[in-house]
Amino acid sequence: MGSATAARALLTEVAGIEPVGTWSAPGRVNLIGEHTDYNDGFVLPFAIQQRTHVALGTRADGRIRVVSTFDGDAVEVDLAALDELFPANRGEVPEWAAYPLGVAWALLRRTGRSAVSVTGVDLAIASDVPIGAGLSSSAAIEGAVATTLNDAWGLGLDRVALAQVGRTAENEAVGAPTGIMDQMASMLGRADAAIFLDCRSLAASVVDLGFADAGLQLVVIDTGVKHSHATGGYGERRAACERGAEIMGVRALRDVSVDDLARAAELMDDVTFRRVRHIVTENQRVLDTVAVLRDHGPRAIGALLLASHASMRDDFEISVPELDTAVEAAMSAGAIGARMTGGGFGGAAIALVEHDRVQTVMDAAASAFAASGFAAPTMFTVVPSVGAGRDA
Repeated sequence: MGSATAARALLTEVAGIEPVGTWSAPGRVNLIGEHTDYNDGFVLPFAIQQRTHVALGTRADGRIRVVSTFDGDAVEVDLAALDELFPANRGEVPEWAAYPLGVAWALLRRTGRSAVSVTGVDLAIASDVPIGAGLSSSAAIEGAVATTLNDAWGLGLDRVALAQVGRTAENEAVGAPTGIMDQMASMLGRADAAIFLDCRSLAASVVDLGFADAGLQLVVIDTGVKHSHATGGYGERRAACERGAEIMGVRALRDVSVDDLARAAELMDDVTFRRVRHIVTENQRVLDTVAVLRDHGPRAIGALLLASHASMRDDFEISVPELDTAVEAAMSAGAIGARMTGGGFGGAAIALVEHDRVQTVMDAAASAFAASGFAAPTMFTVVPSVGAGRDA
């Protein structure tokens, strides 16, 4: 059963009604540009074919009920009570439910609409975006719910505004200090293209990837190592970036260039400097990757992907042995380039691979994991795909 069918069936099971419609939003892979988004920098993500679907039913009692295939218990509250739950969710609702309920709260806050001015809803959620793999299952939920409620409530927000709503929900309702890259990729995705995003201005442009024409595929190697952005390491990295920007006297590390790194090294302790160096060089790698894609095509970006991984491993220190093993195995089996993707501390690596070498790369990764005593990775290919929208 596909996730769209599963969402519809779940709504009927829980609410006893046929859905008004179904909407969906994709997960994303970040081709390059990691942890640059909350530093006002540049990123180059693309939406993938794996999606989260939402089936909508309306109700007359001013309440919102959410249910998902990954948690059997529905959560139901008065729309008017959302302001009591958020922004400080003190455990009144489980974390998975804070995503859709947080989106509803953020939409009402963004538009200034009162709870009594919109209809009550039942939302049933099903997804085939792997959770915890660094493919932004959270932004897929946020994008799907935001798109659904934007239509159902006639709010008229554009895609950028809906991405901002998703970020507000994740930052303030869930408590994860993420940037806006994931939500923008999920909202703005195009087939066989990436979104070149300036996270300060939110200016976005489409960059053709040309994977299909070049006979290339992107393999995801999901290590199975779980991470949580709302805890520990992610927040520490963000704090180090803010500290580095303050030391350099700039608004954000976006305003520090590669040429400034020598001065930064003199002003900072070693750890803060290495965190800053990753962000500054990663921003430059994004710009270089866009230029290389436009001028030379996707076969020429391998060295940039590898340099990105090395920077995350050594300077930002967010890789784990499983991710390093995945990258090394992919390269040894003939990948053009590979790197970890996502927030780090687990999740997935990606490898850009000739179409006829996909199985070779997957076999090499499986063998390397077995030899290292790691649990077997989950592997699949992803295709740059369209963003959020109504499906039926």
